[in-house]
Amino acid sequence: MDTNVDIMKDLKIPDFGKYSLIAGILLILLGTVGIILPEFMSLEATILIASLLLIGGVFWLIHSFKSHSKEWTEWLKPVLLLITGALMLFYPMTGIATIGLLMVVYLLLDSYGSFMMAYSIKHKKGWGWMVFNGIVSLLLALLFLIGWPASSLLLVGLYISISLFFDGWALITVYWMQRKLTKDKSV
Repeated sequence: MDTNVDIMKDLKIPDFGKYSLIAGILLILLGTVGIILPEFMSLEATILIASLLLIGGVFWLIHSFKSHSKEWTEWLKPVLLLITGALMLFYPMTGIATIGLLMVVYLLLDSYGSFMMAYSIKHKKGWGWMVFNGIVSLLLALLFLIGWPASSLLLVGLYISISLFFDGWALITVYWMQRKLTKDKSV
């Protein structure tokens, strides 16, 4: 009799294990908190992005220093990363508004991509779902734009929280489906 790991290898399915269940539950909890407190989630996202920019700026600055670079262009990127990260930390509302604007750009590009995909598979099974996805992305982009920048505080947090919530459910679903599959194959 094959073990679960052997069955997973035969089916070419990655082994998610119990950690995907734990991660899924944590993502659902985090998403739920963010849905209840979207402003808090927006602020936390801004702080996280600002911190990553600052850390990246410090690492790039160390690299430029250790490489003994004399070109001013080698110093431009780390300085810009540090300035951008610092501005986002000192002016978090402006950072949230900027993230909101970036989400608008993303959603518009996503909408365009969905419409182009739907057009390329026109009248084939599933093309309507691509149109639907494009419409939803376009409506979300318009929702962001109508109230921008004020709506960013609420919408950025909601968008991130809903995404985390459904990512958690996806992980839990994959875990349970995989568990069921390995039980069915081992019997």
